[in-house]
Amino acid sequence: MSAALEDLLTCLRFPSVSTDSKHHADTRACAEWLVAKLTSMGLSTTLHETPGHPVVVAKNKHIAGRRTVLLYGHYDVQPAEPFAEWKSPPFEPTIRDGVIFCRGATDNKGQLMAHVAGLAETLAAHADLPVNLTILFEGEEEIGSPNLKPFLEAHREELACDVVAISDTGMVGPGIGTFTYGLRGIACMEVKVHGPSIDLHSGIFGGAVPNPATMAARLVASLHDAQGKVQIPGFYEAVKPLQDWERAAWAELGDGDAETLMLTGVPELFGEPGFTERERRWARPTAEVNGIGGGYQGEGSKTVIPREAFFKLSFRLVPDQNPEQILDLATAYLQSKAPSSVRLDIYRGHTGQAYLMDPQGSLGQAAQRALLKTFGGKTALIREGGSIPIVQAFKDVLNADTLLLGLALPDCQAHAPNENFPIANFEAGIRLNQNLLAELGA
Repeated sequence: MSAALEDLLTCLRFPSVSTDSKHHADTRACAEWLVAKLTSMGLSTTLHETPGHPVVVAKNKHIAGRRTVLLYGHYDVQPAEPFAEWKSPPFEPTIRDGVIFCRGATDNKGQLMAHVAGLAETLAAHADLPVNLTILFEGEEEIGSPNLKPFLEAHREELACDVVAISDTGMVGPGIGTFTYGLRGIACMEVKVHGPSIDLHSGIFGGAVPNPATMAARLVASLHDAQGKVQIPGFYEAVKPLQDWERAAWAELGDGDAETLMLTGVPELFGEPGFTERERRWARPTAEVNGIGGGYQGEGSKTVIPREAFFKLSFRLVPDQNPEQILDLATAYLQSKAPSSVRLDIYRGHTGQAYLMDPQGSLGQAAQRALLKTFGGKTALIREGGSIPIVQAFKDVLNADTLLLGLALPDCQAHAPNENFPIANFEAGIRLNQNLLAELGA
């Protein structure tokens, strides 16, 4: 086993779950391990405290006249629940058929450590890098990076750069170099529907008082028409049409419908008419129900009218949609649809702007050359349906575009049990780091 792979397995063993307070010490320990690793490579490394989890910053010696690259990654991971669905312990990396299974294997430790390994090889061989490099690893990406934008603002001069490089996105298939030039934004909310002051007997009071669970279901159902189009007035107002070259390029990537059917196991696809499956996922806005509940959840029957119910929503947004404005529109819509017999409490969650850059600019061309050297073949140019809120913050605060060069395969199970990362992708990521820095430094 290579030293680089051993380092990855060590990093994976830290249960650095940022959202769970019982793992705060584990998350910090992971950050401290990264500081020691980067320092041992000859980089000047600092652990910065924040109101939450710490930020790791490392640099080589910056030389005037060279391009400055900021390399971003996150060392925090999603919770591993449900534990029973894992085939091996979620924080004990297990290799099966050349694939590492562990929470964080793809998101984001495998991709992060591929860059670290690439840097280590280059520094060992040349004692320098072809660019001025600043590394920024955070521990709060999985909870919306609440402290990173203030950190960027407070350290604007120290973190000044010409371009940001991130590997925290996906590949369209094995061995296909993939450049993600756009991400959807996000806006989250939770709604509580209040009815009676206590749970009521459904026989004695049924038909005379409002049932919050029924009202919650009606509100959720009202968000879309029968074909899946969002019904919130003004929701699509800022959405721009896809460009012809994008639709043509995505159509060349194969049968997206068949791939999604295979990956998800759904009987058939569903969504906004007039768009392909990829277009819906990568470049159209959505409203999704992430959780809904209320009333008795145990075994058997308990005939009650619950005093309250809830549902959680997330909106994935496209460029020019303002997350706060979307939450305003959604709030107004839900309040207009709720009958006077119930009361709504609406809580806003985290938000993030959509991101879009020109993939054919000079930086985009350098990224495509690096992908071509690493993977060969034809590079896929895509947008991606997920959100990395900090990408727009890099643009807003540092005035730098971001190159998103992902190493995650479609079946990586990120955020799900049995998350996995092929060792071949880890090794390719090492080469990608070296090729990318060489292209950006040329």
